[in-house]
Amino acid sequence: MSANNPAESTKSRGWVESVSHFLTGELRDKEDLLDSLRELQVKNVIGMETLSMIEGVLQVSEMRVRDIMIPRSQMVVMPREADLATIFPLVIESAHSRFPVINEDRSEVVGVLLAKDLLAHSRQDETLRVEEIMRAARFIPESKRLNVLLNEFRTNRNHMAIVVDEYGEAAGLVTIEDVLEQIVGEIEDEHDQDDEVYIFRRSDRVFTIKAITPISEFNEYFYTQLDGSDVGTMGGLVVQHLKHLPRKGEKITIDGFNFDVIRADSRRVHMLQLKLNEDWVPREEGDQIGE
Repeated sequence: MSANNPAESTKSRGWVESVSHFLTGELRDKEDLLDSLRELQVKNVIGMETLSMIEGVLQVSEMRVRDIMIPRSQMVVMPREADLATIFPLVIESAHSRFPVINEDRSEVVGVLLAKDLLAHSRQDETLRVEEIMRAARFIPESKRLNVLLNEFRTNRNHMAIVVDEYGEAAGLVTIEDVLEQIVGEIEDEHDQDDEVYIFRRSDRVFTIKAITPISEFNEYFYTQLDGSDVGTMGGLVVQHLKHLPRKGEKITIDGFNFDVIRADSRRVHMLQLKLNEDWVPREEGDQIGE
């Protein structure tokens, strides 16, 4: 930035002053800060991508691991007693880099297998058992805040943690990529599948639903008939009923289904939480819907 450009200097002061007001208490809360940042975006002082990332950072400080974890029913796991020759096909097919290792009766996660540790044994020692090369697993509670977890990932150089419930049982897993995606959006690589999973069951009554979920898929999963004639996705349906672009924390009931917006930015809704009434009959464990 040129020191001789008055316009650029004014923009810079506007940005700095807004942040300073927040830090010194002149802005009452995060919403005040976000409102100021949105005004700066409208005035082209900051870009839309910058605003979205800042919104993501602020949301991460409020979200908890349970909001983004991969449920246990959807984890790709390795038996500790399996030999390497047996698991190689599953490792190749899933294209994951880390796998929870479970005990003989599948009741407990006992370690983590790193795909890179298999490279040294890809042509030899295929009779080795998983437990001989697995690493220690890191366990965290469902209630841990994402900003705290991200700092721990950086400090401890871990990329995956096993999430445990209040009884100490494995409820799912979370990776550093899952946390970063709350800030920068979806991170796709060459191994991402087209048959993306849209609906994640957290319990018999609580589900996390991607906003891009087609309404037809929602109807198929929950045995309902939501009207998708005007909009195609669940995010679009929520916006249609609210009549505005919602912010995180907004709630709405549609045809008896109670939705909470758990992730959204200035441009779109990303994630919804659904809490079902007691009269709804759940699907079997492990059921999921994709494209």
